[in-house]
Amino acid sequence: MTSATAHDYAWIRSSPLFGYALECGYTLTLARGATPGEALRVMGAEPQGACTGADALIERQDELRDPMDYWDDSFVAGAFTVPGEGGDWTLVLHVGEGGTGMQPRFLEALSAGGRAVVHSSNGGKPMDFCYWYEDGELRTTFERPTVRAGSTPDALNSSIREVGWALSDDEYGTGGGVDTKAAAFALAERLTGVRVTEELLRDAEYQLGHVPEEPAEEWTGIVIDITDAHGERFYMEVTRDQVESASARARAEAAKPMVVRGPSSPAP
Repeated sequence: MTSATAHDYAWIRSSPLFGYALECGYTLTLARGATPGEALRVMGAEPQGACTGADALIERQDELRDPMDYWDDSFVAGAFTVPGEGGDWTLVLHVGEGGTGMQPRFLEALSAGGRAVVHSSNGGKPMDFCYWYEDGELRTTFERPTVRAGSTPDALNSSIREVGWALSDDEYGTGGGVDTKAAAFALAERLTGVRVTEELLRDAEYQLGHVPEEPAEEWTGIVIDITDAHGERFYMEVTRDQVESASARARAEAAKPMVVRGPSSPAP
């Protein structure tokens, strides 16, 4: 295991590439036991050839997504081989809007007989996640390391502290501020032996795959449950038929021609 800390990844704050990734969202996965082609097949990706460099990967993402389809959760993933602890690893990178990069079922399959480590950000919002899978099992995951889950939520505690994170709110209050995203990179390196650099991501030869969006789950209704600052609660259950009827009425109303009446026009 390496001795990486958040300090080793200070470069992400001066990197144009990673600045863009943080703004738009990204997922970086490291998997041992699967080749780049196997990783993309596990993800159900349609092959899209290859490209050199993360800039070209981002361009392909922009080309394949419909800019008018705001609900399109498909994405382009790029994968390549990188040396790490115990042999070769596959690094899978997704940068930009669309998708969350790695679904749990992908990670369970990728880590079968091996290991998978993931960190991600949804872009523009303070939601950053870390996952460690071992032999198909989610061992440790967290958004904030003070609240951990998985089959062994405390197994990484010493490494979490050593990379610069705090494990309690008291520690956050007394310790110096750590770059949490840099700490995520450092923790991933400790678990994989893979040192990620700007040059590595910028110059790699990526195998590309277009991962389709997840099929939508069937739904029968929605629940609105809101409590305001004064403790007043609003609760309503709305069926799917009611939602679809209201949507149809709204579309019909929007399709009506607009009539502009002047001062001398007769009242409707």
